[in-house]
Amino acid sequence: MSSDHTRPVKAIKVIGHRNPDTDSICSAIAYSRLKNILDPEHPCKPCRAGLLNRETEFVLQYFNAPLPQLYTDVRPQIRDVDIRKSPAVDGEMSLRRAWMTMRDNDIDTLCVADEQGRLDGLITVKDVATANMDTLSPDSLAVAKTSYQNVIDILDGTVLAGKIEGRYVEGRIVIGAGSAEQMERAINKGDIVIVGNRSQSQLTAIEMGAGCIVVSSNTKVSNIIRMLAEEQDCVIISTPKGSYGAGQMISQAAPIRHYMRREKLTTVTPDSLVEQTTKAMAEVRFRYFPVVDRDGKYLGVVSRRNMMNVHKKQMILVDHNEKSQAVEGLEDAEILEIIDHHRIGSFETEGPVYFRNVPVGCTCTIVYQMYQENGVDPDRSTAGLMLSAILSDTLMFRSPTCTPVDERSARELARLAEVDLEEYADAMFEAGGDITGRTAADIFNGDYKIFDSGEIRFGVGQASYMTEKNRKASQALVGPYLPNALEKQGLDFLFYMFTDVRSSTTELLMAGEGAAALVEQAFGVQITDGLAVLPGVVSRKKQMIPALLGAIKLLPEKA
Repeated sequence: MSSDHTRPVKAIKVIGHRNPDTDSICSAIAYSRLKNILDPEHPCKPCRAGLLNRETEFVLQYFNAPLPQLYTDVRPQIRDVDIRKSPAVDGEMSLRRAWMTMRDNDIDTLCVADEQGRLDGLITVKDVATANMDTLSPDSLAVAKTSYQNVIDILDGTVLAGKIEGRYVEGRIVIGAGSAEQMERAINKGDIVIVGNRSQSQLTAIEMGAGCIVVSSNTKVSNIIRMLAEEQDCVIISTPKGSYGAGQMISQAAPIRHYMRREKLTTVTPDSLVEQTTKAMAEVRFRYFPVVDRDGKYLGVVSRRNMMNVHKKQMILVDHNEKSQAVEGLEDAEILEIIDHHRIGSFETEGPVYFRNVPVGCTCTIVYQMYQENGVDPDRSTAGLMLSAILSDTLMFRSPTCTPVDERSARELARLAEVDLEEYADAMFEAGGDITGRTAADIFNGDYKIFDSGEIRFGVGQASYMTEKNRKASQALVGPYLPNALEKQGLDFLFYMFTDVRSSTTELLMAGEGAAALVEQAFGVQITDGLAVLPGVVSRKKQMIPALLGAIKLLPEKA
């Protein structure tokens, strides 16, 4: 058995914010594709930190892009440590062979798997030592249902007579010393008898119905004795070991399946969190712990030492740089790059990272710039994804966040994607606004972010619509849901923007004590029936958040 610590190269995860919008998903895909072209030795894969909204689903389907893998937590898992690839063993393995395997491979635990590779049990050095004490009993081999094959293996034996296939020891272990009369009294049917070079002892064992005769010191056995043994269905095994040595070792032929642990095994899976596994390890006295997959198939073992050498997940963040918006457990990951177009939040990294933050309307505008800077032409699918993100984030150039660079990039990408920009934008927004079969939570989480300002935490969501019918229907669903979401998330305020793309107007719903007064202060409007109408306000980043932050700063400090 060997220990294999070779680790395959793991892809760097390119991921956007929680409750991802179209830019978050498309920038992760487009930037991963660029990185893989420029540096194939360090592969990247696009990921997502939440469920897709309908607009993004439409985009991915339209441009035939695969769904990024979902990661809701990037804390270190067992898959991020060096799993020792110690092969599983057969439960028929003898106690002695198990001990030798542990000794030779410097491991104190062996995992036993069935024919399908599923974990069946485990045995430790301590278990083997305890079992060896139990095998001092003369009937230990029979109790453990020990195969004659194990006996041959332990004694380096050779079969001289009889068939051993599928046969097991049925009686006690008897040392065939003394007179014939003494042996006759000692031997019962099915016993396994260890004898020397005395033919009379061999003959007596056969006559008394021994199941097996072990002849020590490679003593020659006459043809007559062999013939008699065959007639009586008695197995004769020759061993180079002396009678004393054979007598000492034979009990160690017992199979480990009889002594292994089967109940309440402490196992982990590749998805198990390192933190939780470490705590579980502290509660038991095992050194090694089996790793199994979801089907119970054995993969290897890990130890407490492995927990000290965690390979953190390597991450590239796109379309966000605030911890409150990031995937769970990001503080335990290694951040390599950040590509974003939002305000710079309170985000700390362990070391220097490549941070590209440009005041444009969309992260994909920045990604497209990087394609151009590196002389890489995006394929039709990639161009279409980046175009979709720009149209979504800038509301087809109506948002004040939109810059000439965004619009110019979008028109170039529309040409590469081979689509009519205006027609495609209408179809995309229409698909995103469709609320058929959707719940309040679905709409709410479609594009939602949490922000911090001192001790105040607030959430702002946004949904864009091409028709008044879809917008009003969404408001009717989401409005009653806001107080529940506010309480569940432990926020001070919660706001949701329902933006009409054609008229560039937002109708704002809110929840939280003092939320209405805050909006009145921020925008100088009157709240009617819990709804604020904000003409010309379409950008969460450039219009909504700055105004709210300004009003929040005027609030009295919390007691």
